Amino acid sequence: MSETNPPRSSAKNWLWPLACALLCLGIGSAAALYSQGGDNEWYQTLTKPAGTPPSWVFGPVWSVLYLLMGIALGRLIVRKAWSAVWVFFIQFVLNLMWTPVFFGFGRIDAALAVIAAIWLGVIATMQLAGKADKLAAWLLVPYLLWVSYASYLNAAFFWLNVR
Repeated sequence: MSETNPPRSSAKNWLWPLACALLCLGIGSAAALYSQGGDNEWYQTLTKPAGTPPSWVFGPVWSVLYLLMGIALGRLIVRKAWSAVWVFFIQFVLNLMWTPVFFGFGRIDAALAVIAAIWLGVIATMQLAGKADKLAAWLLVPYLLWVSYASYLNAAFFWLNVR
């Protein structure tokens, strides 16, 4: 299937981004509510690396990121950029897996592998998105920056607590 631009004046041009933004926010919020995250007892015993944010930071940051990710996804769907959409879905599932792997199973090493795959998936999504919709690619930049920061934290947690 070709990746083409849609007609300029269509309701789907804003409906898909809105729906996907709400969907990503809803799924991400549900996943966060299900996990204990940084409030669990195991995490509290870990040596924290420099730059570890307080727990209250994660909710607002992820809310903004999920909304931006959803808008980008919706724009890609509107433009029928299916390869970018599929790579987005793969990295999004990996994103949802990271929290239970790190916090739920306490597998800092496995979480490091997952976050590396997420990072690569975001880069690939941005590259594919850039061919169909440059704004969609740019909307993923804050997510890439946050995943890069989270990768540093994950690696530092590994270095300080596992190796």
